[in-house]
Amino acid sequence: MALGELPDYPWDLMAPYAARARAHPDGLVDLSIGSPVDATPDLIREALAVATDAHAYPQTIGTPALREAIVEWFGRRRGVPGLTVDAVLPTIGSKELVAFLPFMLGLGEGDAVAHPRAAYPTYAIGAALAGAQAVAGDDPAEWPENTKLVWLNSPGNPNGRVLGVEELRAAVERARELGAYVASDECYAELGWEAPWDAERIPSVLDPRVVGDDHHNVIAVYSLSKQSNLAGYRAAFVAGDRAMIARLTNVRKHAGLMLPAPLQAAMVVAVGDEAHVDVQRERYRARRAELKPALEAAGFRIDDSEAGLYLWATEGRDAWESIGRLADLGILGGPGVFYGDDYPRHVRLSLTATDERIAAAASRLHTLGESL
Repeated sequence: MALGELPDYPWDLMAPYAARARAHPDGLVDLSIGSPVDATPDLIREALAVATDAHAYPQTIGTPALREAIVEWFGRRRGVPGLTVDAVLPTIGSKELVAFLPFMLGLGEGDAVAHPRAAYPTYAIGAALAGAQAVAGDDPAEWPENTKLVWLNSPGNPNGRVLGVEELRAAVERARELGAYVASDECYAELGWEAPWDAERIPSVLDPRVVGDDHHNVIAVYSLSKQSNLAGYRAAFVAGDRAMIARLTNVRKHAGLMLPAPLQAAMVVAVGDEAHVDVQRERYRARRAELKPALEAAGFRIDDSEAGLYLWATEGRDAWESIGRLADLGILGGPGVFYGDDYPRHVRLSLTATDERIAAAASRLHTLGESL
């Protein structure tokens, strides 16, 4: 991708496959996009309703109640003690922050943005928007000397890979050698499936075992879309280095990027309640337990996928051929090429479908497996 040049939106290429999948006699099973299908918990919706008398402009920095709730949540759920309210900031979903972070940090031509090889495409889009260069590399030794921002993603999208404490520490140490910022996308951290992450907390880049008490040039990004079914609310936040948070806050004030006040009130309730997160996690666990063996029975190998919202699968053939074969079963997935040039034979399948649709997909895949 040329500097400053944006590609066509890749999902537009899926239109003919979606049409094929919709033609299935039992209907479409859409596993292509990780958009929640389960209801937003009542306690969050009630908090939103109570706060709808929002006649004044909201605060860019977030209400004191929200900032305090985020600080408390990082200590309780992410093992990050000692944050202060000036080290956290709510954002209008996480995608806008990912897309504009290089620009907000002042990156431009001649700067590189490093990101994982299997990666959420918006990391590269953010680099392009700022006129910087996107560089894919999982090994910190691969990051070029002109790297000014490093994106980490754990658990990863699309592949569900988790970075342990030592891997996170090595990434931060290398970034600091380069004088680069570190942004860790941790939006799936509550969804650990395989040992040890089914029992242990998935570590944050802000974990003291990673950075000690030094958050300099390091931030963590989080979204409530997955764990609380709040994708439509655009509820997310960022935390870490106070100087980085102050810079982002200043840019966002000038740009008028403010999270609506009712949503801030709803977020306070969402981060303060663990019961609804436990319920949602078990829904995804059950769906994964049904879909994963069905894919394997149909000839797919599941790679990584130890955590997160997706199964990263390959049957050893071109991804577009696999997408077509799945579409003929009425199942819509995402081709690996959307997530990096190194994955022409993988597909991503989301767990965000109803129990009934997951069961339908599993049944169709088992039938395919029996015919092999």
